[in-house]
Amino acid sequence: IQGKMQWLWDHEGRRYLDMFAGIVTVSVGHCHPVVADGLKDQIDRLWHTTNLYLTPPMHEYAEKLTATLPDHLKVCFFTNSGSEANDLAMALSRQYTKSFDVISFRNAYHGGSPYSVGLTAHGTWKHNYPNGSCSWLVCYRTIHIRVGGIPCHTTIHQLTPVQVISMNLQNFLKGAFDLVHERGGLCVIDEVQTGFGRLGSHMWGFESLGLRPDIVTMAKGIANGFPMGAVVTTPEVAQAFTGTLHLNTYSGNPLATTAASKVLDVIESDGTQALCARVGGRLIHELAKLRDEFSIVGDVRGKGLMLGVEMVEDKSTRAPLNPADMMEIWDSMKSMGLIVGKGGLRGNTFRLKPPMCISESDADFAVAVMRKSISDFVNKST
Repeated sequence: IQGKMQWLWDHEGRRYLDMFAGIVTVSVGHCHPVVADGLKDQIDRLWHTTNLYLTPPMHEYAEKLTATLPDHLKVCFFTNSGSEANDLAMALSRQYTKSFDVISFRNAYHGGSPYSVGLTAHGTWKHNYPNGSCSWLVCYRTIHIRVGGIPCHTTIHQLTPVQVISMNLQNFLKGAFDLVHERGGLCVIDEVQTGFGRLGSHMWGFESLGLRPDIVTMAKGIANGFPMGAVVTTPEVAQAFTGTLHLNTYSGNPLATTAASKVLDVIESDGTQALCARVGGRLIHELAKLRDEFSIVGDVRGKGLMLGVEMVEDKSTRAPLNPADMMEIWDSMKSMGLIVGKGGLRGNTFRLKPPMCISESDADFAVAVMRKSISDFVNKST
């Protein structure tokens, strides 16, 4: 019923350390005073006009946002969510290239709307009715690329699974970008969860890989939980909508863009990117000890404050820990005042993606609770 920075309280007054941030959405802290004060001021000025009319918060935010991105990304389209942002990126790409097919990673998630679910190669989110379609990129098999619905009959160096796995991710993605660009396609980066400095090393995830995207989508932490998303692209690509009617009633509204603008102010003033690197480094180092201590902790991975702890039946088979056992450990952590997420392809990964304001002592508390919950489960089982 109440939140303050990294803390949440329930209706009975219990306090919880929030290590999931409303699914990676509360970026700078629940009810951060700078964001809250900005909203309080704007709410007495103007709520809504539609983006047919330019308002100062929308214009000012577009300037501030593009200043954090590479110089070629200068045009903003605002939306109300990440799914909408990815929908719009697909529509813009198809309008620009005059092609339909889209390549996405196998097992990826990019949204649950009827259009973006076509990018989502994850059975949990797929329902038994026609939805948006695209061509899949199968990243651990031989990779065939289709552009504009026409097979290129080209594979990326005819790679075997072992060769692909051993490839440096950066080289792989750069090679994939080159192939797409050579064939007239566009490359879109989804920064809905990874953006705004969460990874610690850079403001945007693609920067850490040296990539040059044509379109970047973002949402979630963009406005600290206020509904908003964005698509940022080049002037050339944006021109594809010239002569094409595009309107989103609520997009870029003064309240959302005010909140988003204040988030950028806090990221700079509070040094949240450096915090993600520092506290995230400590957190993953301590979580790695759990992997060494317990046979059911199969892997610890991630970067900055975007981490995952994969749970398995045992390390030899790597079979995913069953849902009932996952829920038992998850509930145990919650009972001790720790909220984490749960996800992954098979639902067996605990997700730690807290507000970007937690401290080293918060990280230590989270690890201590996880250790206690896993230990109690293991001891009970034996």
